[in-house]
Amino acid sequence: MLHFTSLHLLDLTPLCCSAFFANCQPADPIKTAQPGRGGAIEGLMKGAPADQKTAASGSTLKPLRLIVVLVLVGWISFLSYLFTLVVDGGAAQLVASAGRSADPCRGRYIYVHELPPRFNADILRDCRKINDHWPDMCDFVSNGGLGRPLADPLDSVFTGENGWYGTHQFALDAIFHNRMKQYECLTNHSAVADAVFVPFYAGFDFVRYHWGYDNATRDAASVDLTQWLMRQPEWRRAGGRDHFLVAGRTGWDFRRNNNVNPNWGTNLLVMPGGREMSVLLLECSLVHEREYSVPYPTYFHPRSDAEVRRWQDRVRGQERQWLMAFVGAPRPDNPKNIREKIIAQCEAAPRDCTQLGCAFGSSQCHSPDEIMRLFQKSTFCLQPPGDSYTRRSAFDSMVAGCIPVFFNRVSAYLQYKWYLPEDHAKYSVFIREEDVRARNVSIRAVLRAIPPETVERMREEVIGMIPRLLYADPSSKLESVRDAFDIAVEGIIGKVARAPGSPAAADHTIDTTSPWRGLGSWWRK
Repeated sequence: MLHFTSLHLLDLTPLCCSAFFANCQPADPIKTAQPGRGGAIEGLMKGAPADQKTAASGSTLKPLRLIVVLVLVGWISFLSYLFTLVVDGGAAQLVASAGRSADPCRGRYIYVHELPPRFNADILRDCRKINDHWPDMCDFVSNGGLGRPLADPLDSVFTGENGWYGTHQFALDAIFHNRMKQYECLTNHSAVADAVFVPFYAGFDFVRYHWGYDNATRDAASVDLTQWLMRQPEWRRAGGRDHFLVAGRTGWDFRRNNNVNPNWGTNLLVMPGGREMSVLLLECSLVHEREYSVPYPTYFHPRSDAEVRRWQDRVRGQERQWLMAFVGAPRPDNPKNIREKIIAQCEAAPRDCTQLGCAFGSSQCHSPDEIMRLFQKSTFCLQPPGDSYTRRSAFDSMVAGCIPVFFNRVSAYLQYKWYLPEDHAKYSVFIREEDVRARNVSIRAVLRAIPPETVERMREEVIGMIPRLLYADPSSKLESVRDAFDIAVEGIIGKVARAPGSPAAADHTIDTTSPWRGLGSWWRK
């Protein structure tokens, strides 16, 4: 419609010019005097002086009329040109806007490196070669990293059919990779990717060579990986700053040079090639950029939105017969650890506190159904630091609808910012570990003092958080529910996509006032 109008503006030009000339043409002297032949001659004879004057006047006006016409034509053409620019510019912007809205993956594309199998699949095939802490990891790495399906002998709640597995706390490498295979915005064209995923099983690599090997052997796969990556064209685009990987352990396990123990872990995140990438970890070191905390894998891996909702309804309706619960082993070799103090307080309040004995050699802490039943029956779950600040137990307890009690801010509040509410009091209780260590606080008394209506609000907040603390079964797809994987991908793209050289960073420099805004990545496809 707009283009049609602009064309008619141009069509007016010849009309105006012809009308102008039609009204201003000089009179023809022969046609003016036609009464008769003699009359015509007489008219010419008598009218000679007047006609000469008219001709002189007409010859004077001709250049002036021509100038006026040219100015008029030029002005109309200029206005028409400007109008066309506005119309075309607006149309281009509409086209660009339509292109953006038509592509739900814009800003979310991920390219996955096709790594040689020695960096992932072959590591899992060697699961039976681990012969110290975990004599056989094969059960734990089965089913895409979920582990063996559970068979609940008591009431058939915690079964594989219901989405429950014997998942190892350090199995995230495989779980995340298998979820990534189902990601809806994968691309085979690295030039249009907003982030690049590196499916290296760093956590499993840590396990297979950690005990009884030297540091060179521990680092061998990491050195091999980083050298392989730095030879790829995708790496050169942004120097690896748009790359990310998942290392399903704590950050300190991959920074041996920063550890107190010079023989602990690998140097993956310290060596060239490793330090440029972003990494998703179960616990960050908090002193290094490009490290981001994600939840520990729990035992529950739903296949549908309905399974998630059913579980939330179940824990919402549970009777909480215990005020507090603790699942964990003491740390007698660490005098600063408060676990023994917590165990002692629990034993001193048998009507209010329940716990599972997790001393070395005990199997209770390795029985998912027993752990989850205990958490379901408890109002508060005590989560002191263990070997590190964070615990897988904190996520298991929240999935059971149990309100966590933390004793160190690093355990949750300074991490997992994509997952946990910024207002910590909405979902948890904090008791300083210094007070517990000095025996000048009663955990039972602190929890008893919380009003029942506040407890209900906190529990409902925890139940509402459950979906984003879970990793869904990689063999299926949730519809409206966003799980821990979805949130991690969204978070990491937001962090790495602005890396210099990435497509998103290039798009970010486009003038947002231009009608061509939004087409910045089109030419790369």
